[in-house]
Amino acid sequence: MAAAAVQGQRQREELWGALLEMTRTAQEKNSDPIQWAIRLSSSLGSAGVPLPSLDLAHLLVSHICWDNHVPTAWKFLDKALAVGIVPPMLVLAVLSTRVIPSRHTYPTAYRLYMELLKRHAFSFGALVNGPDYQKVMKSIDNVLNLSQIFGLDACEPGILVMEFVFSLVWQLLDASLDDEGLIEMTPEKKSRWATKPLDMDIDGQDTFSGKETERQEMLHKANTSMAIEVIVAFLQNTVTARILFLARRNMPPHWVGFIQRLRLLAANSVVLRSLKHLTPEALLQLTSDSRNVLTREGKTVSQQEFHAVIASGSLISSAGQCHGASQSALWLTIDLFLEDAMDGSQVTATSAVETLTVLAKALRSANNTTWHDTFLGLWISALRLVQRERDSNEGPVPRVDTCLCMLLSVTTLAIASIIEEEESTVEQTDVVVSYQRKERHSQGKRRKDLISSLQQLGDYEGLITPPQSVCSVANQAAAKAMMYISGLTAGNGFYECISMNEMAMNCSGNMRHLIVEACIARNLLDTSAYLWSGYVNTRSSQIPRNIPSQTPGWSSLMKGSPLTPSLTSTLVSVPASSLAEIEKIYEIALNGSDEEKISAATILCGASLVRGWNIQEHIVVLITRLLSPPVPPDYSGPESHLIGYAAFLNVLLLGISSVDCVQIFSLHGLVPQLAAALMPICEIFGSTVPNVSWAGMSGEELSSHAVFSNAFTLLLRLWRFDHPPLEHVMGDVPPVGTHLCPEFLLLVRNSQLACSRNSTNNRFSSESLSGTLVPSPAEPLFMDSFPKLKRWYRQHQKCITSTLSGLVQGTNVHQIVDALLSMMFRKIVRGGPVAPTTSGSSNSSGSAAAEEFAIRLKVPAWDILEATPFVLDAALAACAHKRVSPREMATGLKDLADYLPASLATIVSYFSAEVTRGIWKPVIMNGSDWPSPAANLSTVEQQIKNNIAAIGVDVPSLAVGGSAPATLPLPLAALVSFTITYKLDKASERLLTFIGPALNSLAAGCPWPCMPIIASLWAQKVKRWSDFLIFRASQTVFHHNSDAVVHLLKSCFSSTLGLSSSQISSNGGVGALLGQGLGSLFSGGMSPVAPGILYLRVHRYVRDVMFMSEVILSLLMHFVREIANSGLPRERAEKMRKTKYGMRYGQVSLAAAMTRVKVAASLGASFVWISGGVNLVQSLIKETLPSWFISGHKSEQEGGDMGGMVAMLRGYALAYFALLCGAFAWGTDSASPVSRRRPKVLGAHLEFLASALDGKISLGCDSATWHAYVSGFVGLMVTCAPKWVLEVDVDVLKRLSNGLRHWNEEELAVALLGQGGINAVGSAAELIIEIGC
Repeated sequence: MAAAAVQGQRQREELWGALLEMTRTAQEKNSDPIQWAIRLSSSLGSAGVPLPSLDLAHLLVSHICWDNHVPTAWKFLDKALAVGIVPPMLVLAVLSTRVIPSRHTYPTAYRLYMELLKRHAFSFGALVNGPDYQKVMKSIDNVLNLSQIFGLDACEPGILVMEFVFSLVWQLLDASLDDEGLIEMTPEKKSRWATKPLDMDIDGQDTFSGKETERQEMLHKANTSMAIEVIVAFLQNTVTARILFLARRNMPPHWVGFIQRLRLLAANSVVLRSLKHLTPEALLQLTSDSRNVLTREGKTVSQQEFHAVIASGSLISSAGQCHGASQSALWLTIDLFLEDAMDGSQVTATSAVETLTVLAKALRSANNTTWHDTFLGLWISALRLVQRERDSNEGPVPRVDTCLCMLLSVTTLAIASIIEEEESTVEQTDVVVSYQRKERHSQGKRRKDLISSLQQLGDYEGLITPPQSVCSVANQAAAKAMMYISGLTAGNGFYECISMNEMAMNCSGNMRHLIVEACIARNLLDTSAYLWSGYVNTRSSQIPRNIPSQTPGWSSLMKGSPLTPSLTSTLVSVPASSLAEIEKIYEIALNGSDEEKISAATILCGASLVRGWNIQEHIVVLITRLLSPPVPPDYSGPESHLIGYAAFLNVLLLGISSVDCVQIFSLHGLVPQLAAALMPICEIFGSTVPNVSWAGMSGEELSSHAVFSNAFTLLLRLWRFDHPPLEHVMGDVPPVGTHLCPEFLLLVRNSQLACSRNSTNNRFSSESLSGTLVPSPAEPLFMDSFPKLKRWYRQHQKCITSTLSGLVQGTNVHQIVDALLSMMFRKIVRGGPVAPTTSGSSNSSGSAAAEEFAIRLKVPAWDILEATPFVLDAALAACAHKRVSPREMATGLKDLADYLPASLATIVSYFSAEVTRGIWKPVIMNGSDWPSPAANLSTVEQQIKNNIAAIGVDVPSLAVGGSAPATLPLPLAALVSFTITYKLDKASERLLTFIGPALNSLAAGCPWPCMPIIASLWAQKVKRWSDFLIFRASQTVFHHNSDAVVHLLKSCFSSTLGLSSSQISSNGGVGALLGQGLGSLFSGGMSPVAPGILYLRVHRYVRDVMFMSEVILSLLMHFVREIANSGLPRERAEKMRKTKYGMRYGQVSLAAAMTRVKVAASLGASFVWISGGVNLVQSLIKETLPSWFISGHKSEQEGGDMGGMVAMLRGYALAYFALLCGAFAWGTDSASPVSRRRPKVLGAHLEFLASALDGKISLGCDSATWHAYVSGFVGLMVTCAPKWVLEVDVDVLKRLSNGLRHWNEEELAVALLGQGGINAVGSAAELIIEIGC
């Protein structure tokens, strides 16, 4: 075999020698090139050499360079290319390595090479479809070292095509830079390609021109001009431009280097500036970010219809209302999210800043809007939230302080995150070179859009009017700007005490002044904002000159004044204005005397926490840290060092226990951190015998039980501990929030810490804080670290899922039970003592003298909590058997809660479980044994009807009396009677805010009319809460009737789209959906509650969440049909029929219909995401949508074009709906941790689409709907969420692409593959070549 190989090699050498001799002879005879090509082809055929021949390509180029650099030889090469006996691309590759380095010596060869480029470099079809495609590209790779230079491991021929085209352009670019002496200005100072001869001593000469002459100089300049023209041709040609775009997208580091060189050429090339038909600007425009040559321009309705109205103008809606088809309605998801966050019954483990950032980026991409409009939409939504709250009804829910936190802190931080993302990316990717420094701008595009959005915000006078409670703060912000303009200087002391009565009325501040101050504090703006036109309305003569030299306040503290009681009082009521002031207080809280520490803790939890919007994100972090104080250096002893901080910790616990404060921690994402800080306090103080007491702030005695109770009740408010066990077994997907539990909160906290260690942007370490204030990284925590808490939690779970058992006589628990019962019912003498049911003997030791119970209860709080369920069981049994009256029952429970407030948790959870078990007979609320609701129940009924009058839902009758008296289950009656024994004062408020959500949740799950009865009873006690309580009662109408929920959702859609018959909802938009808050009254009672508000308060109590997604999907399809049939409101119909995209189907233009369909889809996606979170979205995309397409959903035909329009609009609605659901849940990029779930679910959905396109799945939906959905969803994904495409299996992308091509959607197919990453780029390049687009 070796001999045969040698023989074969010899024969090939003889063949190529003969062919070379034939070429020389023909060249000498000046033979006709076509005759030479025919003879050459015949000889190759006779020798069995396949054509085109790779070896011949190398042979002919070697023949020319440079011994036969004559016109005839070039003509022979050109003819060989023309007749196809050599592969053109290989010839060009080989020529580039020989000609470009020698272009100065052989300028005509360089020119001829570029002529061949123009003739052959744009025709890849024959190559890709040829039999030797892979061999040719591999040979080109070997010649140019493409894989080595670009560093791509994949060796698919399509990838090599992309690299080859890129290399051809780059070689010409570097050659042009070198020709003009600019290559030295590049960072590398040289070209990565061979642009100069390896042997610099060569003394070659051009055979055409002889010695170097002036003509040659002109030829060199002409060659450079021609090279630039060829570069432009590559960038303009549709095929090569798109292939180059693939290089840009998939080889960003190389593309950056290429663009740097192109900009250098544009900025400095003399030849380029001498060209008449090309300018440097035009050259750069060909590679600008705005020129996306893979943009879909499909043959069906494209993204232009989705965005038809977007381009028409900016946000123009009024403060309170926005029309259903207006642009403002496209941001309604943000309004819904903000309003949903105001539900005080639920805290979240994730930061509202992160969620709002994800929403803003998702909506901007989906709506195809600018950052200016995005930021303006964020400000308007947050301002609408504040305006809805300003006149709201009073109740135990977050109020205006939480809304202001959302506007001035959360929204500002979300925008700061978006701006920082852009500017940090620029810093990371920017390669600083001399010609770029001049083009660097101090402000990024997003920062400029923020400025323009805030300038435009001044036009919304109704929105920026401040609530009464913050008018003085807004006035101070305006005063600060006025003094800056007037050139006056004043310290913080001036703003702390300035009397706005000294200012003219037309100088009053508004919400925009507060927003600007929040932005300035976070370095998003500078004080030049004070100079904006119309920002302040005053003359310098109106500014007060009597600036005080010193005032008691933060300025005094910073100057070193001690924390006297008067100064402390001032600092508690006046929020800090800078981080330095808060750091000062924090240092005192860490290192001051015991008295100073308590004063500092009080200050931190005062106005600075609630109203310190400019630094609020730092304050919540610092307070959380203070709840875990360090071990003193000189500490020694068996007990925990936390015991010594009892009074200090108690101040912090009380200071952050209000509804608004807890919600502020939640909005900033500090709930997991806060829970982890509270658990050690609960563990230590709950295990301590209350033998020692400390002095509280007001001089009261403070026991370990009190500190434990304050920490424990606050900890339990961080998850829904009170919900009955049915919640965990009903429905396919549990309601949002049920996953919150101690283990989950610790898991999230540990995950946050792990991420913060690996992240440069660690918001939990507060980079802005001084280095001395940043603690060392904390260690992970687990429930095993807190055995007492873990034991209680296990007992708590067991208690709510099964009946009580296991109380053994004589045990410590039994003795505590007896002592507690004796304390609760010590005045009862009739009917025998109240005794628990024990295992063993039925005798009880409860006859101990009442004066002994206090001594017997000197036990740790955890022991009391362990005994409390048995106490409650005995008390309920005694009440049921008339041994204890209802009043005595309520009083006894009050005594128990007063002794250990933490027992409220067990009271609530145990009674909730007992109600759920249904083993207790109902009791009659008759006014003698139990309180009666009769006094105002009829009024409650009427107001409930008024609340939901517009929904179209019947309210069950509340008529009671006679044979149908008002009744409640015994445990619920006992709980209500117990709660109304509390006086509504500040001391009881914390306990009521703890019990309230649990009581509401329990009553909501009970049969009608339990909740209205409870509302009536509480409204009698607290009349100012009446409207709030009745609104809560109104919600239970929907808890017991799934059809009512469907009606409610339908009302939300019709109101938003302006299809409702209600006068309030006739204009549609956010105003119709969410109304003006609960405070809008009319004569005779409350006005109807906006449907969106009702739904946001109801959805958490819908057990079958899967049902919700199916209903929303069905309603979306219904309202698409309504949109197509009804068109626009009458006053706008004629105008919108003549829109830019004015395809008319019956009575409605396509552009107008698409806009409203988009609003409907956005509303539906918002409700799905809010109702069930990520789990429901994933179920929708993975299961619900495929099932819908497979089952029969033919459009109800109306005949003609209208039926086809309905089917098509449904497909586009579903596409937008699905994309938004995914964008809300996962984000459009990979910044959110939850985005890790995206690839699996999205991959499954696209696999379904590909399988259906392959014909493997039979569909039942209308074909027009299916076509519109697939093309719409894929198009939106490519345009709005390109990161998604990168996560999809390449095989699935290829199958989708093939299916789209069968629909003549070639450009969309190309765009899809072009976004698929390096593994799909080869197929994308080949498809670009195949369709010649």
